[in-house]
Amino acid sequence: MSSLLGPLKTTDTGEEAINIMHVYHVKHLPIVDNHELEGLISEDDILNHDLDKAIGTYKLSLVNPFCQEGDHLFEVMQKMALNKLTTIPVIDATNRYLGLVTIEDVFNFFGDSYAFKEPGSIIILETDRSKYSLSEIARICESEGILIFSSFVTSNLDSTSLYVTLKLNTFDVTRLVNAFQRYDYTVSGAFAEDEYIDTLRERYQSLMNFLSI
Repeated sequence: MSSLLGPLKTTDTGEEAINIMHVYHVKHLPIVDNHELEGLISEDDILNHDLDKAIGTYKLSLVNPFCQEGDHLFEVMQKMALNKLTTIPVIDATNRYLGLVTIEDVFNFFGDSYAFKEPGSIIILETDRSKYSLSEIARICESEGILIFSSFVTSNLDSTSLYVTLKLNTFDVTRLVNAFQRYDYTVSGAFAEDEYIDTLRERYQSLMNFLSI
């Protein structure tokens, strides 16, 4: 959870809230009263009200989105994506406010994870949804003496194709590419780590710069 950004109080004015949002480059902040989460206010909520009034008098547009302290990171990311949130409050079973998670916290977590730090290569496979089998993909990798550090699946709503991105523990994927092709997988991309990570770093830095605007 964020160590820098705290919640708003019901007595804070709209002007105070909007100033904090601009300083920390977020568009959402939790409102807490006596350690209890009262709701999540958005930048639009504030701009639709009198900035001189206390935010405790505002009508909030969000249906109090939050996550529990035991939620998995994937659940947190899903809730943030569905509600287009830049921050999300964390509470315990009694609705006691524990802290908040920002979108930057999520990116930093993944950037520091084992799968991203370990050296290796990246392969992107294309397969039909009906034929997707992670166990088969893992078996093909293991038959070539290669381990999968992480996998990530994306899809295109306009087709039945799935794209499986694999982070591997090897730099030479030539034999593995040939093996996947023998099993009728389309290899959409194969990257040496340095090339791929440099691209990811450039995109990550561009995103961080965008969030800091």
